[in-house]
Amino acid sequence: MEKKRYEIDMVNGPIFHKMLLFTIPLMCSSILQLLFNAADIVVVGRFAGDNSLAAVGSNSSLINLMTNVFMGLSIGGNVIAARDFGAGSEKELSRTVHTAMFLSILSGVILTVAGVIFAPQLLHIMNTPENILPLASVYLRIYFVGMTAMMIYNFGSALLRSIGDTKRPLYYLMTAGVINVILNLIFVIQLKMDVAGVALATVISQCISALLVVRCMMREQGGIRLIPRKLRIYKDKFLRILGVGLPAGFQGVVFSLSNVVIQSSVNIFGETVVAGNSAAMNLEGFVYVAMNAFHQAAVSFTSQNMGAGKRDRIRRILLTAEGCVLVTGLGFGWIMYAFGRTLLHIYTDSPAVIDAGIVRMTIILLPYALCGMMDVAVGVLRGIGYSLSPMVISLVGACGLRLLWIGTVFQIPQFHRISTVYISYPITWAVTLLAQLLLYFYVQKKLKESRGYAHH
Repeated sequence: MEKKRYEIDMVNGPIFHKMLLFTIPLMCSSILQLLFNAADIVVVGRFAGDNSLAAVGSNSSLINLMTNVFMGLSIGGNVIAARDFGAGSEKELSRTVHTAMFLSILSGVILTVAGVIFAPQLLHIMNTPENILPLASVYLRIYFVGMTAMMIYNFGSALLRSIGDTKRPLYYLMTAGVINVILNLIFVIQLKMDVAGVALATVISQCISALLVVRCMMREQGGIRLIPRKLRIYKDKFLRILGVGLPAGFQGVVFSLSNVVIQSSVNIFGETVVAGNSAAMNLEGFVYVAMNAFHQAAVSFTSQNMGAGKRDRIRRILLTAEGCVLVTGLGFGWIMYAFGRTLLHIYTDSPAVIDAGIVRMTIILLPYALCGMMDVAVGVLRGIGYSLSPMVISLVGACGLRLLWIGTVFQIPQFHRISTVYISYPITWAVTLLAQLLLYFYVQKKLKESRGYAHH
């Protein structure tokens, strides 16, 4: 199969150079997405006040919770499409593409209906402070109207990633993001629409990025091409996407649930800590997505090589991705920590809110590379075809331990402070990373044995 301009050959030749070609556009996409989200928060904080800032910030863990199952399915689509592409089967790739894109529309509709109907109840469950509840409700409801577009963009870009194309989704995101920022300024500053303006700008920009991805896939050639009348569920593909995607999505949901519990623990400390926590989380997001690009690379590279039958390259993929994520996590994390106060100042002028943000950044950012390394190990395992075991390890290691920590150590009076909540993160990353690596060595051993038998 002839490689096109946007595709990256993941199954031949050196890995490091190609991994960088794959991850840099992906990193830029994610960082841009966060910059646009940060623009939402900055515009709201500056022009609508601290309550509006807290209302937008308090929604992020809830939005993640509701979207994670379906984002998991997009990972499933990515893995199966990369396998088909690696194996050189255009027909199978086409069936995967049409199943995944049908699922994206279905996912978006389900999320929109659930989000619009249940927004106030969900915010109540999360202990959202009463004075920001009405604003948070308005934001959440409008945000969820754009969910179908968001899902179409995410599934479409996951499928393009499976053939090594990370550049075009970046261009589409840039276009949509610039429009988002311009609309933010018009809706919030000119039209005084407060949080509703920010949410509406987001929805419009998501529709634009979705349209661009769909147009791109409809103009493609070969198996990746999207033909609307062929959109349907192919049962075998659906089951394979679910096999990889459901554990990934479920893991994301439980992670988010534990984050919701942690957010509720943070909310106990009042609006100043909530605002500082929101701003610090927003900044950490930049380091996280830079590291997460290597997790995505690990998934696509491993899947394509498994499809092409080149299992001997998997270990090199793991080592390359782990090395890259370690350097990225330490480099970005420490630089962001060094400029912490200056960066927090972008979000707020309140010294108390800045101090609250610094407490979080000290504990989370310095060992953040552990989180990226943990994700890369999971990515390689998913690419090999193991989705259930890494999910169980992540749930027990990260979520279970974190909730246990909040339920025990945090309840001890002398430890009942915000730093105790934050310390649960690095401890659980380290434990989970170790367990995932042990699973990887076990899986590699099994793969070698099965290949050994095949030769006899």
